[in-house]
Amino acid sequence: MSKLTLASWNVNGIRAISKKGFFDWMSKEKPKIVCVQETKISGDQLTDELTLPKGYVSYWSHAEKRGYSGVAIYTKEKPASVSYGMAPILGKRAERFDKEGRMVACDYGDFLLCNVYFPNGKKDDVRLQYKLDYYDAFLD
Repeated sequence: MSKLTLASWNVNGIRAISKKGFFDWMSKEKPKIVCVQETKISGDQLTDELTLPKGYVSYWSHAEKRGYSGVAIYTKEKPASVSYGMAPILGKRAERFDKEGRMVACDYGDFLLCNVYFPNGKKDDVRLQYKLDYYDAFLD
């Protein structure tokens, strides 16, 4: 890969940010890779406008719960491989984390890029424990 320019952004809704000039920004700045978190979109809601901006391909991980969480990677160069969530790496013990669409990883050969939307643990003790368990699984 030539000179790498990478951007990462918690967009708090990909449809909302697309109406506010997100793709115009991408077209102007031309980063090689853009990672977005908290896309809040399901696979059946994706359009070509959202998934195929000029010059990019994209890879998405969605939450089972509609309008919740989710991540995507836009990239100018196709990676050698793509994986979704932690289950491909850690197996069954990570499946509970993958229901929230929190990770997509692209292997470019020279490096592995993980776009991760880490859980917030502020809601209650159950979510705090989920967050801590997620961190442990990710570090594994």
